[in-house]
Amino acid sequence: MKCASHKTEHGLFNVRRMSRDEASLAVSWAAAEGWNPGLYDADCFFRTDPDGFFVGELDGTPIGSISAVAYDRQFGFAGLYIIASEFRGHGLFAKYLAHAALEYMGDRNVGLDAVIERQHKYEAAGFRFAYRNFRFEGSGGGEMAEGVIDLRGLPFETIEVYDLPCFPAPRSGFLRAWINQPGSSALGVLKNGHLAGYGVIRPCVKGYKIGPLFADSPAEAEILFNALALHAEGSVVCLDTPETNPLAADLARRHNMSIVFETARMYTRGSPRLAIERIFGVTSFELG
Repeated sequence: MKCASHKTEHGLFNVRRMSRDEASLAVSWAAAEGWNPGLYDADCFFRTDPDGFFVGELDGTPIGSISAVAYDRQFGFAGLYIIASEFRGHGLFAKYLAHAALEYMGDRNVGLDAVIERQHKYEAAGFRFAYRNFRFEGSGGGEMAEGVIDLRGLPFETIEVYDLPCFPAPRSGFLRAWINQPGSSALGVLKNGHLAGYGVIRPCVKGYKIGPLFADSPAEAEILFNALALHAEGSVVCLDTPETNPLAADLARRHNMSIVFETARMYTRGSPRLAIERIFGVTSFELG
């Protein structure tokens, strides 16, 4: 898209695509909001769809951001929707950013994780509530069980095939970056020689986050959680669980984790069909 300019009572507001460095700025704003992004999220996000990140400038100064990542021609995910605190309440800045993101998404089904208190505003913009996601927080530490392997030792196609029923679209570029982040651990669990689950734990502004955590059953999810949490021994660990799989919340509570945050998962064209029984940890509130 070309730069879109809007005259406002506060000055000239421009919306344009972000550069890679500005994607890092948006993630730093997310950290200031208390969303606790991963230390290397910006790189992984930007590699997924470099055209899907937008910045809003007021008289040349960046004051807002939004991402709208197109995974394929049918599905996209919006996130990093932030306006600097001193410019909130005006409405127009957020509206112009949202318009740019949705225009880029076109006819795709678009998902997002909304802050609960803003859910009604997304509904007014055409998003439909699907379910809640809960962020659990606890302490790291665990054990490495038999059958747990370094995910990066598997053929990448094996990981792609396992991931596809758990996510609304193929995401090869994202997965390659996500499982190879510095300071992270990407693990799989084998059952009868076949991949029965995988997970990633990554360093964040505060502690670590596990996500995704996909597994065939609660037993494999437990094994993976323990192995991943071992990577964060002595630190804080977060796990984002979907309301639609109550066994995921059960797993978190067994590890003495408590809910610290929740979002409303919403879509413009309804909930995609997913193997929700395999989803014990959401990959990211920013990219789905």
